[in-house]
Amino acid sequence: MSQLIDRLLFFKKYQGKFAGGHGVNTDESRAWEDTYRSRWESEKIVRSTHGVNCTGSCSWKIYVKSGLVTWETQQTDYPRTRPDMPNHEPRGCPRGASYSWYLYSSNRIRYLLVRKRLVELWREKRKTLDAVSAWAAIQNDPIARQSYQAQRGLGGFVRVSWDEANELIAAANIHTIKTWGPDRLVGFSPIPAMSMLSYAAGTRYLSLLGGTCLSFYDWYCDLPPASPQTFGDQTDVPESLDWYNSGYLLVWGSNVSMTRTPDAHFYTEARYRGAKSVVIAPDYVEVAKFADLWLHPRQGTDSALALAMVHVILREFYLERQVPYFQDYATRYTDLPFLVILDPSDAGQKPGRLLRAADLADDRYHTTEADWKPLVWDREQACPAMPRGSAGFRWENEGKWNLEPFDAVTGAPLTPSLSLGESGEMATVLFPYFGGDGRFGLNEAEPVHARKVPVRSIALKTGEHVQCATVFDLMTAHYGLSADATAWPDYESNVPGTPAWQEAITGVPRERCIAVARGFARNAEATQGRSMVILGAGLNHWYNMDMTYRAILNMLMLCGCIGQNGGGWAHYVGQEKLRPSAGWGPVAFAGDWGGPPRRMNGTSFFYAHTDQWRYEQLTPREQLSPLASPEKWPQTVLDCNIQAERRGWLPSAPQLAVNPLQLGQKAAQSGQDPATYVKDALVSGSIKLACEDPDAPENWPRNMFVWRSNLLGASGKGHEYFMKHLLGAPNNVMNEDSDQRPDFAKWHDKAPEGKLDLLTTIDFRMSTTAMFSDVVLPTATWYEKSDLNTSDMHTFIHPLQAAVDPAWEARTDWSIFRGLAETFQRLAKGQLESETDVVLSPLQKDTPAELAQPYGDEIWRSEHPIAGVPGKTMPQIAIVPRRYDEVYDRYITLGPGLEKKGNADHGLQWDTTAEIQELKQTHPSVSVKYPERSSLFQDTDAVETVLMLAPETNGAVSARSWKSLSDKTGRDLSHRLGGRDGDRITFADIITQPRQVINSPVWSGVSSTQEAYTANWLNVHEYVPWRTLTGRLQFYQDHPWLRDFGETFATYKPPIETHSTPEALGAAHDNGNPVIPLNFLTPHQKWGIHSTYAENLIMLTLGRGGPVVWISEDDATRLKIVDNDWVEAFNCNGTLVARAVVSQRIPSGAAFMYHAAERTANVPGSEITGKRAGIHNSVTRVVMKPTHMVGGYAHLSWSFNYYGPVGSNRDEFIFLRKMNDVNWFDTTEKGKG
Repeated sequence: MSQLIDRLLFFKKYQGKFAGGHGVNTDESRAWEDTYRSRWESEKIVRSTHGVNCTGSCSWKIYVKSGLVTWETQQTDYPRTRPDMPNHEPRGCPRGASYSWYLYSSNRIRYLLVRKRLVELWREKRKTLDAVSAWAAIQNDPIARQSYQAQRGLGGFVRVSWDEANELIAAANIHTIKTWGPDRLVGFSPIPAMSMLSYAAGTRYLSLLGGTCLSFYDWYCDLPPASPQTFGDQTDVPESLDWYNSGYLLVWGSNVSMTRTPDAHFYTEARYRGAKSVVIAPDYVEVAKFADLWLHPRQGTDSALALAMVHVILREFYLERQVPYFQDYATRYTDLPFLVILDPSDAGQKPGRLLRAADLADDRYHTTEADWKPLVWDREQACPAMPRGSAGFRWENEGKWNLEPFDAVTGAPLTPSLSLGESGEMATVLFPYFGGDGRFGLNEAEPVHARKVPVRSIALKTGEHVQCATVFDLMTAHYGLSADATAWPDYESNVPGTPAWQEAITGVPRERCIAVARGFARNAEATQGRSMVILGAGLNHWYNMDMTYRAILNMLMLCGCIGQNGGGWAHYVGQEKLRPSAGWGPVAFAGDWGGPPRRMNGTSFFYAHTDQWRYEQLTPREQLSPLASPEKWPQTVLDCNIQAERRGWLPSAPQLAVNPLQLGQKAAQSGQDPATYVKDALVSGSIKLACEDPDAPENWPRNMFVWRSNLLGASGKGHEYFMKHLLGAPNNVMNEDSDQRPDFAKWHDKAPEGKLDLLTTIDFRMSTTAMFSDVVLPTATWYEKSDLNTSDMHTFIHPLQAAVDPAWEARTDWSIFRGLAETFQRLAKGQLESETDVVLSPLQKDTPAELAQPYGDEIWRSEHPIAGVPGKTMPQIAIVPRRYDEVYDRYITLGPGLEKKGNADHGLQWDTTAEIQELKQTHPSVSVKYPERSSLFQDTDAVETVLMLAPETNGAVSARSWKSLSDKTGRDLSHRLGGRDGDRITFADIITQPRQVINSPVWSGVSSTQEAYTANWLNVHEYVPWRTLTGRLQFYQDHPWLRDFGETFATYKPPIETHSTPEALGAAHDNGNPVIPLNFLTPHQKWGIHSTYAENLIMLTLGRGGPVVWISEDDATRLKIVDNDWVEAFNCNGTLVARAVVSQRIPSGAAFMYHAAERTANVPGSEITGKRAGIHNSVTRVVMKPTHMVGGYAHLSWSFNYYGPVGSNRDEFIFLRKMNDVNWFDTTEKGKG
């Protein structure tokens, strides 16, 4: 019966009351309630996650109704931990819970978009020309080329078909390869762990062409250089569950409760268990309310606080009293016992390089790679000794690469001396001091300090004698505790290293500094290392971040915390942990079809090609130690980078100033081997590296792909320089060329504007990057594709799964690049077919090339006596055959490379024949050209291939990888597989329930449902060496560049002066309101993950609905600003406009703009430039640090996202002032500032 008729029958017998008159019987229809019930009904629930670089990697239920995603909730079926440990669930956050909004929002990119002016040019040329010739005609017409570049960022998109877009992009790629070279094709996509195969889709395409894949972890400044410097590892850290095991937690520069929402419950549970917690941050961050103690050093001065804590630990736990556990740990697992040669200096001696086996006269020490085998002093034998496990043993395959305490020469037990205090010999050693130089955080003192250090005199094979000291004795002297105890300063003295000294810099009371140091060390002593430091971007985004991190790591190493559950360092910035990396790598970089791939460190690339180097004010010489010789150093940072690329320390992109495809032909004409021909031409100077003239048109990057990234809107430090020089788009740069002129790079009086011919962005939403692109391709969301996701926060592997098909015209990343490869192969016929490419590769970490330069400062050039030897004193040179007429067929099939060479990762190698054969049976090829291979046609094929090949997801592969490490170390490690050699994790498994990965020697820890994963566990408990020069944790860095910069030990270096806020700039743009300079910081935000969710309506509603700048109440008073006023921040780099948030939790002298807001969400115009204002990165500019350019030196060697210059930005300053008028370019709000 209908509800209408039912309502007409309203005459009913009264049923009466019940429950003492409190209840009434009714018989009215309740059908209306079905509306609410059906609102929460769903047709199916699908497991997926969010590929957003949040480190959460949370498992979610995706609800589908009528073919549409309606909402999401958290999964609750994670495997259980042991009964006395908290479980992982629930994992999630409000940001992830709002993601379904994107699928059907107005910000979703639904169709393929191309800039209108470019489409007009393209279609006109295609009337009479083939595709490649049409693109060439556009590029050969400077007016036509500039006409569409100038429209970037101004709208004007039109819809096109997939066929037309693919043809345009493929034609541009082919023209670029033919004219300039394949390395002028560039791709940027970050953090593969968040959606592994979506990342691999683009890099596989680029690698098959010979294009360049840019790194991201260093560019984002998520990479802590101190990690490779100390551990020889990129970043391996404990999962968040291990916080629960800690007895003392320092939360330093990390806002756990706000930015690590899914993991914050472990922190709270550790507190309930009784752990002591100290939060260290300059502002009253959200996590501070959970702490027992909040320390708030002035921003950028944290290393001074950490060094004073180290001073207390050394004095009270090593010198005044010896803690047996600390002494044993330091002797076994650190470089503190190793001997350092003292170099002569004017007023004494200074620390030099480590003493090596090759230095001694005794022939027994002259073994293979003796230059890479540093020595200790054997207390029992009273002579130098060669311990096992150093870098020189790693590639010998003699089973001596281990930390067993035996002399590698005699086989006798080894008892290294931490100190040479019993020797009776003393030397005066000089140490540099930098605390008086910088923008702020200064404490004046003498630039050089002389201290007494115990030494031994050792005879060398040359016949001379040198004085040597242990790293331990040098370090204690460096921190103010010389061999003469009567000369030790007390804690109240303002002497570098003391608690009173740091108080003058940081503002932290000395008593609290002492109390925290003592509490941290006492807990570590009582628990054998269960003291932990959780670190974050608040520390790592500064120019001298490695000094801060190394100072904190010193505390952990001295207290024996590294490698112990509940202890160690916990750096969480970026979802860097791609657990099945060995299975993913060959797919991602086309290693199955040969190689090597072209991979470039992003920071050097963007610094050069956005021309930020032209505005540089900082020089290498002003950063040098007072004990260094400045005359041997070049004038500019760019020169240092060029030297590093010449030496093979860093990669280059583009690589050569000529098209590398032409070199094979020229070599054949000369009758030389191509590699020899290129080497000779480089040494003679007839061929130059492209980095030596980055502004020459032949050296520009030409085509760029951006996918899974908002390069221009989130991570593009120096945003306005990107706009001006890379894109040729409207910009707000207010800077002028600096007075610096490089020694090794050609200077062009007029800087180029608009280097890129084509910028293609692949995204699901209209980001800032998409707004400035030439082609925008719609991609599937995280609920519309199949992929893999892992994190360092837990040990599970999660799927992304298609709950629905991609909406509108969107396609998955894998499908997009597959289609592009198909079009490329079709167009390449008659244009590019079989070619010979020349690829330069750096002296890469975890390969024998990391032992190329044992003394670290060698360079080839015609003016130098050192010969150019590829892979030794210069980059490695590889000849790579390219089959451009087979790009598609190779893209969709797994090549023969893994069968021929096996698979490898982190210097380990194993056979994969059985897995390849099984893949051929389970995933047969669909390629006509390669029917015998296995398929990579679908994204699910690629997912299953990764899972089959990775030791973390295939127990049989893991067993072989453990065998490889056992052979290398001479120790049987097969038991660490934990009986899982028969386990296999498939995609079907992980869409059913999260699966814990299988233990693998690729990583430094082990895990199970019974114990939390912690990094460096294998090193401490199984005597597997760290991948460093000494094979131990490194306090001391002896590379010549680090010695010249005074960074052999962690030291305090104040924030640098970027010279971006000259007084004349502030005066020139006076609007009548007060203006002051403030330190500009960009911490991670609450209502977004980077720029994702920043324009999500739900998150905008929870926040303030647009860009905001937080300032202190004191600064607001000085500026006559009240909360919610419109303000403008500006400096030489650019300008931004936002609302002011006035808060008492912000320290005076600083301005916080949370990372990251989009230009698409409530951004008005600038009063200064009259153009649309910029974003947080509009007022930043990258400054590279030369010490991060070092390579070919054991652990200080480049590898993709492992080591290299990082994109820091927190030393920057802005001018801030209130606005008078707010111009939206359609209306102007007078007096609404």
